[in-house]
Amino acid sequence: MSLRARVPPLGTLARMTSYPFRSALVTGASSGIGEAMTRELAAAGVPTVVVARRQDRLDELADELDGIEVLAADLTDAGGQATVVERVRDGDAPVELVVNNAGFGTSGRFHELDADRLADEIELNIAALTRISNAAISAMVPRGVGWLLNVSSVASFQPAPDLAVYAATKAYVTSLSESLHEEVKGSGINVTALCPGLTRTEFQSVSSTEQYVTQFPRFLWTTAEDVARTGLRDVAANRTISVPGTLYKAVVGLGGPIPRGLKRRLSGLVQRQ
Repeated sequence: MSLRARVPPLGTLARMTSYPFRSALVTGASSGIGEAMTRELAAAGVPTVVVARRQDRLDELADELDGIEVLAADLTDAGGQATVVERVRDGDAPVELVVNNAGFGTSGRFHELDADRLADEIELNIAALTRISNAAISAMVPRGVGWLLNVSSVASFQPAPDLAVYAATKAYVTSLSESLHEEVKGSGINVTALCPGLTRTEFQSVSSTEQYVTQFPRFLWTTAEDVARTGLRDVAANRTISVPGTLYKAVVGLGGPIPRGLKRRLSGLVQRQ
């Protein structure tokens, strides 16, 4: 683990008009939605701490963008989580926006999957997110201001056979975020769950779901850039749930009245196509 920082030039600071937060920390910033958020924040002149395992990718971001502080950490490890928690709690360099984006999925029949990998998935998607969220809100409450954006998924709203653990972890993320949103209401702190649908990132290769790229039509896919902008906009507006894309907003909105048994069967059919 290492730490690196660069002070953004005054010209960059002058562009800080898009978002109310003046500093940020993004986990899982080395690729996908996390990288897109980092670029969006940099374009808005928001100094950002970027967190991921891959030091080389974070260094590339720091070389390319202004206002990037590199914090390399493995969030499946207790030591890595402690390093990020310490940075979030640093009162001398406060972080106003915390984005819990790091996570991964595992596809396949549950009984055939590696239990250690599933344990790492739960540790990252749930335990690390919970620790960092706790540190963030603990630091924000005394200041009376702060923003917490937890990246979940539309998979959190229904069971997902063959992605069972992933969907279960994201159900936790959405539920936790909704609860925290209510807990801190009126305190000056915003908490939002970002729930994207199919998004073209490295998730497909990591979760062994590359077949989704050809299995699902183009109109079902969102871009990491659109997801990032939607999430940042919605946490700034203090929306409880952020769902990028008109189609997915409709799917989530219509999903409530569908019986859970039917949801399970439909989701299972989709996964087996």
